[in-house]
Amino acid sequence: MEVFADVLRFIATNIFNEVAILIGIITLIGLLLQRKPVEDVVAGALRATIGVIILFIGVDVFVQGLVAFQTIVASAVGLEPPEATNTLGDFLGTHGGTVALIITVGFFLHLLAVRLLDTRYVYLTGHLMFWISVITTAALVQVFGDVDQLTLVLVGSVVVAAYWTIQPLYIAPLMRRVTGGDEWGYGHTSSAACWMAGKIGPLVGSRERHDTERLRLPKQLSFFKDVNVSTALVIGVILIGAMIFADRGVIAEQAAAYDEEINPWVWGIIAALRFAAGIAILLFGVRMFLAEIVPAFKGVSEKLIPGSRPALDAPTVFPFAPTAVMIGFVAGTAVFLAFMGLFAALGLFVLVPPMIMLFFPGAAAAVFGNAFGGWRGAVIGGVINGTFLAVGQAVTWGMLSDTAPELATLADPDWYILIWAIMLIAAPLGALGEAAIWGVPAVVLAIFAGWLYFIKRRHPEPEAEIRGEAPFERPDTTGESEEDDGRK
Repeated sequence: MEVFADVLRFIATNIFNEVAILIGIITLIGLLLQRKPVEDVVAGALRATIGVIILFIGVDVFVQGLVAFQTIVASAVGLEPPEATNTLGDFLGTHGGTVALIITVGFFLHLLAVRLLDTRYVYLTGHLMFWISVITTAALVQVFGDVDQLTLVLVGSVVVAAYWTIQPLYIAPLMRRVTGGDEWGYGHTSSAACWMAGKIGPLVGSRERHDTERLRLPKQLSFFKDVNVSTALVIGVILIGAMIFADRGVIAEQAAAYDEEINPWVWGIIAALRFAAGIAILLFGVRMFLAEIVPAFKGVSEKLIPGSRPALDAPTVFPFAPTAVMIGFVAGTAVFLAFMGLFAALGLFVLVPPMIMLFFPGAAAAVFGNAFGGWRGAVIGGVINGTFLAVGQAVTWGMLSDTAPELATLADPDWYILIWAIMLIAAPLGALGEAAIWGVPAVVLAIFAGWLYFIKRRHPEPEAEIRGEAPFERPDTTGESEEDDGRK
């Protein structure tokens, strides 16, 4: 039994938690199932893997800037993060093995559900599989304490499998409007903000009149149409502005991490430029791996799980509206900072600006908002995400005080919803003892069945939804475009 558990942990750690390897294997299997020539199989699998590596290189480049940005903003407003009785590191030290087992068992349950229930989308955002499993484990342990590992694994696996199965499915109609097709689904824990942005977008604007990629600007400001230029300028202005009020020691420390000899103000400019460069690299990687995984997945769709599609990470929608990406980040950050000031003034909670979560979910929600309401919808998407993160952080920190409260500051919108839902279901059961934990998967499966029935009844076939309704020119996904900087 222990050997079997070790195998499952190995798979979770070295495949599901390594997105490039996971995508490469899926591409390889898909091409083999299509009986492609060996040269096409090798080249396609490697290109897909390299595309994901390039994507994460871009992420690493601008995440470094985001972390520095967060540190300087926190210093500028004099923030001290809230205290915790336990830490995420401690929690993973005691429950990391359980999390790995939940990922593996949950994914097999998810594949079974997609195959038997015809739910179409296979969740392939590997790093979020890890985090969803972490928050599920933390919420269950918070309520029921340290139940035996087997019970925790089985209960947690049902919860995560239900989420991975339903999440890409419920947002699929909106995703098809964003991409103008159904080659892949949206597999990311920002789906709640994206769904709300898509629903509210038409109430505030029109994609035909207000599309962010077709905004008319004065000739003198036309350079803002280049997403790289606009990103560098916007981030540069915000960062330099925060540096004016930040502690000089904090600024010097951040600059020295890049180059011990560089002037801090010059570093601020370089940091903004690197942020823009990171996004350009990210978009190139997205195009490259999509060009391989989408056609390769047809083998899986035809041979193993009929009619299935891959559900992929948030950056896969960025090329459809790169200007909206920056609008969503800026709008969400502004709203979060406003909440931060309000909460501090009222003595409610000390918010910590989570720049990575303000960027990815905010950018994706803005792309969805733009698809339905143009730039106004993009702003709404950012506002929704900023509000989610501010309120969610304040509410959720104390809920996980005995397990991993830092999860509240690392969270995307769906994390909060899932934590709240698990604890709402589990709270009345927790008073009945450890055995009552089996009531959690029972309730989750009942909700899952009802939601699935509603979706199947309400939503038309994909082909009926996407006929001639692509909101934008579909971006090149060959990885060979002359303009790989995010412009169309």
